[in-house]
Amino acid sequence: MTAGTPDAAVWDGVSTLLDHYIRIRPDDRVVLLYTADARDPAAWVAAELAVRGVRPALLGMSAGRDDTVEPRLRAALPDPASPHPRIVLLTMERDSMSHVLQLRRALAPYPEDRWATYRVINASAEFFRHSMGVTPELLSALNGALLNRMMPASRLRVTSGGGTDLEIAVDSERYRWISNRGVWRAGAFLVLPPGEVSTYPADVNGVLVADGAFNVTSYTGHDVRLADHPVTVEIEHGRVTGAACADPLVARLLERCLRVENADLIGELGFGTNVGTTAFIPLNSHINERHPGVHLGLGMHGQRLDVVDYWCDVHLDLIAADATVAVDGRTEIRSADLRGFAGERHPEPLTGNVHEEDIDGDCCGLITGEVARAREEFLRTRECRRTRATGGS
Repeated sequence: MTAGTPDAAVWDGVSTLLDHYIRIRPDDRVVLLYTADARDPAAWVAAELAVRGVRPALLGMSAGRDDTVEPRLRAALPDPASPHPRIVLLTMERDSMSHVLQLRRALAPYPEDRWATYRVINASAEFFRHSMGVTPELLSALNGALLNRMMPASRLRVTSGGGTDLEIAVDSERYRWISNRGVWRAGAFLVLPPGEVSTYPADVNGVLVADGAFNVTSYTGHDVRLADHPVTVEIEHGRVTGAACADPLVARLLERCLRVENADLIGELGFGTNVGTTAFIPLNSHINERHPGVHLGLGMHGQRLDVVDYWCDVHLDLIAADATVAVDGRTEIRSADLRGFAGERHPEPLTGNVHEEDIDGDCCGLITGEVARAREEFLRTRECRRTRATGGS
C-alpha cells in the first residue's frame, strides 16, 4: 500500500487517533479494513502503526455490499478458543459506513471486553486535521457541560450570528440524548469523527439560518459550505413551512429532499462540540456536523420507533456556524466559549436517558439475533472439532 505524503497536522492527527482514541498497545492484534476512497488515510495509519512495531492485517473492502468481508475478517482474526491479545478492528471509509452485520458476526465468538471497533467515516486528510485535534477527555467535558444544562431544561432558545432564532421544547424523559465524544465502551462500535450531543426536539418554532454547511445522507460532489449562500428554513411546530437558498444547486437539493415523505419534519436537534474543527470543509461530512454550533436534522430521527413513530429515507443536517443557547430563559451557552467547560463531568452513559452514539442501534433486534446465531455456530463448530479430535468419546 502506497500513499501521498501528508503534512505535519495530518501526522499529528494520526498519532492522536492511535494514542488517545484507540490507545494502541504493542501487542494489539490490529485489523484495518478500508474502502478504495480511503486508501491513503488507511496507508498513513498503517505506516504509523508499523513505526510503533504493530503490523496490522490490511483488508480492502467494497462499500455498500461485499459478501467477502465476513469470511476474510474471520481468517485474519485469532482463534477465539485460544489466548490472544486485544483485537482492534479499525474501518476507514470516506462516504459510507458499511458491513455492520458482517463485522458483528465475525466478532461474535469473542468476549466484548476483548475487542474494540473504531469506525472512521469521512476518512481523509481533513479528518485528521480537523477532527483529531482534541482528546476524548476534553470532548467528554464539553458534551457533559451541554448535557448537564440542557437535559433538565424544558425550553431552549437558540440564536446565532447569522440570524437563527429558534424556540425549542425539550422532553428528556421521553426522548433520549445521544453523545458522541470518542470514548470506547465494551460491545459498542465507536463512531468517528467525534464531538456532538443531540436529541429529538419535542417542539420547534422559528427560523434556522444555516450559514455553516449541510450534510445529507446521499452522495453529492457539490461544495457543501454555505457561508456565501445560507439556507433559511422556517419552522412551525417541528415542521418545515419554507426553505430557501440563493445557490440554485442547493435550492434544488432542498426541494428534492423535502418532497420525500416526512423529510419536512425536524428529526434532530444537534450541537457540535469539537473545538478542534475551526473551519467548514467542502466535503459532505460529519466533520462539519461536529463544528461548534447548532444544526437541525430534517427527516429521519435517532430515536426508537416506538417513541417517534415515523420513518424517512432522508436525513439532511443544516448547520449554523455558531450558536448561543438560553436554557429556560436564564443560563446562556455560547459555542465560541465551549473550551471554558473543560472541567465538567459527563453523565454516566446508558443511564438517565443518555446514550453513546452507536451505528448499529439494532432495529427490531436484528443485530442481536444475528450475533447470537453466529456465536452458536462457533460453539457448535468447536464442539464438533473436539469430538473428532477425541474420536467421538
